[in-house]
Amino acid sequence: MQIPKDNSKLEKAKALRRDMTPHERKLWYLFLQHYPVKIYKQRIIGPFIADFYCASAKLVIEIDGSQHYDDDGAAYDLERTAYLESYGLRVIRYSNREIDREFPVVCQQIDSIIRERRS
Repeated sequence: MQIPKDNSKLEKAKALRRDMTPHERKLWYLFLQHYPVKIYKQRIIGPFIADFYCASAKLVIEIDGSQHYDDDGAAYDLERTAYLESYGLRVIRYSNREIDREFPVVCQQIDSIIRERRS
């Protein structure tokens, strides 16, 4: 099943790539950018833009700031996750706090999930 892409979001995705949050930047430059499997940043998937996407593992990696923890943000995330999962994708989420305080653990978990999903 091919995953649709809303090309009207291309300019927004490009802007998000240029203006990553500090936590997205940390994960990208210290781990994902040189990961041995291709990972995209700010990838359009249907009507959404995923923070990071590994196509070969069908994995979406989201970094959640404070806006994800209010009622509206949580509801939006549920809708978004359900949509992504309907295409066989797995969505994993890390808080900014986890990126700050548990970075090696986050990297190890991402690596394990990618290896598991690609085997």
